[in-house]
Amino acid sequence: MGFTGLALGAMLQRDGIVRAEEGGSSVGYPHFLPKAKSVIWLFMNGGVSHMESFDPKPMITRYGGKTIAETPFAGVQKNLEIERSVAMNAEQRNTLYPLQVGFRKHGQSGIEISDWFPEIARHVDKLAIVRSMWTTDSNHGAQTQFHSGRNQLDGDFPTLGAWVHYGLGSLNENLPQFISMGHREYWNKRDGHYLGPAHDAVPLRIDPANPLDYAKPEIPFSEEARRLDMDLARNLHALRGVEYPSDPVMAARVSSYEMAFQMQRSIPRVLDFSGESPETKALYGIDKPHCRDFGMQLLASRRLVERGVRFIQIQHGAGGAGSWDAHGGLKANHESNARAVDQPIGALITDLDRRGLLDETLVVFATEFGRTPGSQGSDGRDHHIFGFSVWMAGGGLKRGVVHGATDEIGFHAVENRHYVTDIHATILRQLGLDSRRLEVPGRVRLEIDHGRPIFEIIA
Repeated sequence: MGFTGLALGAMLQRDGIVRAEEGGSSVGYPHFLPKAKSVIWLFMNGGVSHMESFDPKPMITRYGGKTIAETPFAGVQKNLEIERSVAMNAEQRNTLYPLQVGFRKHGQSGIEISDWFPEIARHVDKLAIVRSMWTTDSNHGAQTQFHSGRNQLDGDFPTLGAWVHYGLGSLNENLPQFISMGHREYWNKRDGHYLGPAHDAVPLRIDPANPLDYAKPEIPFSEEARRLDMDLARNLHALRGVEYPSDPVMAARVSSYEMAFQMQRSIPRVLDFSGESPETKALYGIDKPHCRDFGMQLLASRRLVERGVRFIQIQHGAGGAGSWDAHGGLKANHESNARAVDQPIGALITDLDRRGLLDETLVVFATEFGRTPGSQGSDGRDHHIFGFSVWMAGGGLKRGVVHGATDEIGFHAVENRHYVTDIHATILRQLGLDSRRLEVPGRVRLEIDHGRPIFEIIA
């Protein structure tokens, strides 16, 4: 649990010593030429309405208040060819609920984006939007499913970030390579699973004085005292090395203490924004209460990727199953949540692009599922697994494109359908990884677990 243990795990992996429980090959190098170095994974807990964000469906407004059976789309729920590929475990709402926000076309691409996301919309010509996602878990275990590709009932499987960490190792030995920020529900706390705890995300707080658990001594020590401590440990291990001269685990352990010392110094410096310009802080909305926390997380993310951190996952929406879970009061709910994330996300894309980092950084906006075209109660939408949207930007992807489609009321993904692991496969490919070459002997992965890269959005 200690911070030195984190450093030791990183050292052991880098030296090819840490392996999966059932064995496996040493890793740390891409399988082919990568187009991206890092990933910033923005995950909206609770389920964003695809119809009121990135997939406008005016027909649900036109026929609002009517049941699906009373519209020209009466057969949409009976599309057995589509439904046999997903679990029919969701109660679908039948009375169409009108769109609660307007849409406008933006950029040279003319892609329509909800008025709730004006700052993201400014970057529409940098986005690759996938409007044809589907999943199978209609409850909030879908958060775990999107991260791992597997239903909770299937057991514990590594998340995408864990696979990236396992496959590529370190770009900067002074910083963790897999970081998590924001709220994670109890069912979604771990990442490494059978790859081992060394591949769990490191939880990070935007607090230079206390960014990590166990990251500082229980009693104060000066930097000079800690350096003397490191020197003593190194000398003692060197003496033991005379007796065991070729012990790689011992050598990695010695190095881990030095790495832990470097991390203890490096992480607070990354989270110290005093050197950032007032313009940059204002860009991220740090001066605005409604988006300050998320803005600080995204500014920290930019500072982390420019220092070589591989994978940063940020989960927005603390409380219950996630703050985007709008079973009632959808308009107020999504307006408030969008205000919290829109400016910081727009700022992140702006900042990465102007620093020359967007081409090598994949920014992902994802959520566990969409929301129903029909109403729940008088002013909400239920969970919806048959069609929803994800977008990505940077990292060698095409810009200003839309891929896939749902039907006219946003019920089913009907064109170029993609299970959630197709997003995983696309990201892994851009990082230079082949998931099949990362497989662990004795651990059977289904074809759907690997997914298929979405070549249509790769530049």
